[in-house]
Amino acid sequence: MLRANRWFIVLEMALVAGVFVADSHHHIYLSKTPYLIALGWISLTIRGQRWRDVGLSIPVNWQRLLLIGILLGVAMEFLELFATQPLLAALTGKYPDLSVLHELVGNVPMLLIAVGASWLLAAFGEELVWRGYVLNRLLDLLGRTRLGWLVSVAVVSVVFGLAHAYQNWTGIIENTIDGALLAALYIYCGRNLFAPIVAHGVTDTMDSLIIFFGHYPGVK
Repeated sequence: MLRANRWFIVLEMALVAGVFVADSHHHIYLSKTPYLIALGWISLTIRGQRWRDVGLSIPVNWQRLLLIGILLGVAMEFLELFATQPLLAALTGKYPDLSVLHELVGNVPMLLIAVGASWLLAAFGEELVWRGYVLNRLLDLLGRTRLGWLVSVAVVSVVFGLAHAYQNWTGIIENTIDGALLAALYIYCGRNLFAPIVAHGVTDTMDSLIIFFGHYPGVK
C-alpha cells in the first residue's frame, strides 16, 4: 500500500527540504507555503485522500473549538511577549528580528495586507502544510504510536521554527514553541485543523496590530 511505502515518504520529505534549499538561495517567490501546499495536495491525491482526511473540515462543535482557538491564540501571544521573548532576549541578547515589517508601523494599507496574509498564508496555509501534511507524513513513517507522535511533533515543530530563521535564534525558538502548541491543539481536537487555524490567525493578527502601533520588540 502506497501510504505505508516509507521510501515514498522519504522522497516527499526530501522534496520539502528541497523547497527550503531553493528558498535559501532566493529561488522561491514570496513564500514557501504555496509550494508546500502543492506538494501536500499531490501527496494526498496519490493516496486517494483529500485535505479533509487530515483535518480540514468544520467540526460539529465548531463554536467550542472557535473559542478554544481564540483563547489559545491570545495565550500564545501573551506567552511570547511576557515570557519567552524576555527570557530568550536575556540569553541571546536579541529580540526576534522582525525589521522586515518596519513598513507596517502606522501604515493602514500595509496592516490590511498583513492581516490578510496572517489568515491566508500563515494561519490557513501553514496549518495545512505543517500540521495537516508534514506531521501526518512523518507519522506514517515513524508509526502512530505514542513515541511516533512525540518524535513527529518535536521534529515538525523544530522545522517549523527553522522556517522562520530570518527572525534569528530567538524567533526560531519562539516559533518552535508555537509549533508544538499548535500541534498539541491539533491532537486535542481529534486531528482537526479548525482550532489551530484560528489560534494561528489570532496570534499573527495580534502581532500585526502591535507592530502597526509601533510597540513590538525587534521591529525598527
